[in-house]
Amino acid sequence: MIESQFASADKLFDAAQVYLPAGVGAGGRFNSSLGRPMYFTRGDGARLRGLDGREYLDFNMSHGATILGYNHPATRRAVEQALDLGVLAACETEYVARLAQRVCEIIPCAQMVRFATSGMEATALTIRIARAATGRDKIVKFEGHFHGFHNDVMFNTSGAPWSGPAPIPPRPDSAGMPRSANDLVVVLPWNDLAALEQAFARHGDEIAGVICEPINYDSGCIPADRGYLAAMRTLTQQHGALLLFDEVLSAFRTGVDCAQGYYGVTPDLCAIAKAIANGVPIALVAGRRDLMTLLAPLGPVAHSGTYADHLFGILAALACVDELTRPGFYDSLLSLADRLHRGMNELFRVHHIIGRVQGLGCRFGMYFGIENEVRCYKDAAQRDVQMWHRFVRGCFERGIYFQSIGHAIGHSGTSAAHSHADIDWALNRMDDVFRALRQGAGT
Repeated sequence: MIESQFASADKLFDAAQVYLPAGVGAGGRFNSSLGRPMYFTRGDGARLRGLDGREYLDFNMSHGATILGYNHPATRRAVEQALDLGVLAACETEYVARLAQRVCEIIPCAQMVRFATSGMEATALTIRIARAATGRDKIVKFEGHFHGFHNDVMFNTSGAPWSGPAPIPPRPDSAGMPRSANDLVVVLPWNDLAALEQAFARHGDEIAGVICEPINYDSGCIPADRGYLAAMRTLTQQHGALLLFDEVLSAFRTGVDCAQGYYGVTPDLCAIAKAIANGVPIALVAGRRDLMTLLAPLGPVAHSGTYADHLFGILAALACVDELTRPGFYDSLLSLADRLHRGMNELFRVHHIIGRVQGLGCRFGMYFGIENEVRCYKDAAQRDVQMWHRFVRGCFERGIYFQSIGHAIGHSGTSAAHSHADIDWALNRMDDVFRALRQGAGT
């Protein structure tokens, strides 16, 4: 094992900033609550080891990708098998077809599958297919929903919420986006059926598709109303538009059939990544056969990639799906998540701190300063950000890790590697953090 040449995270941060913007390889690695990235040396189960030698119980879990836990035996065996086979890239193997079959067996909308390398690539491909299938250009998306960093949908995902009537003026979330992209997106508030109906009444013959996170984890955890998703399905069908589920985050949180199975609403296409391979990079688009056969080389929609269906991800995903479909897997996972969510809400109550945890499946959002149910991004954006930062720092001091990403609301969660003893241990230490927050201590 190569040992670190740095005596402390602060020294590593100083050195890294010379060669990496903000000292990180990706913007989401910078922990805004700590004022620097957290540098880790190893992960096992539900714990990470920092450069300082301390262990931290992790409630980020690779932004939700590591659903089985770090260093899981099944994932290790899969990666070792890929190494033994020669690190094949840009090669078709029997394992690609085998994983596609497994996906079609468990995901309601999946009749065919195309693999990709990232969730961003997958959501972009669903939009490209929707435009090709309908001959239309406009995409409906929702305030607070994040679908990757591509120009089609990187609007109104964070920052100040819109306070006026719908539709919401498109606001690019990045410099460098073309002004023309604004004309191709309709931004709406989440869980507002009247706004959705009005958008179709005005733009129905221009809308190629509606893309959403059926569970809006990127704004913490804001589930769709069941009737709202059902109406969305009906409206898209009536107007000849496609329903696109971004299940990059929601896939496998509530069950093996994902959010679409949980709600009983089947989209035309879905994008899946993160948890399907327990932290090994892979993504996919799945959907109706007539739509998927629009993809090259059968149809006119271009898509390929050297690292698409790389064996590392394919074999890790096969192993992970085997674990997710084991009898009783979700009984244990969801029971543990519920224990944590209820325990944290009890801490808000006992310590007389205004706030709430909203969780569905094994991910949750934490909203300091908000007492009532959070139903859309406008609600979530009222949270007390400074209280959240103090909470994260207090937990960090006590060996519990949460990730903060700039001004994004973000999400947290548990994995199959967490135990009930871990949850009790964490709640006991969070009790100390809440006590310090109530007393105004400098956590």
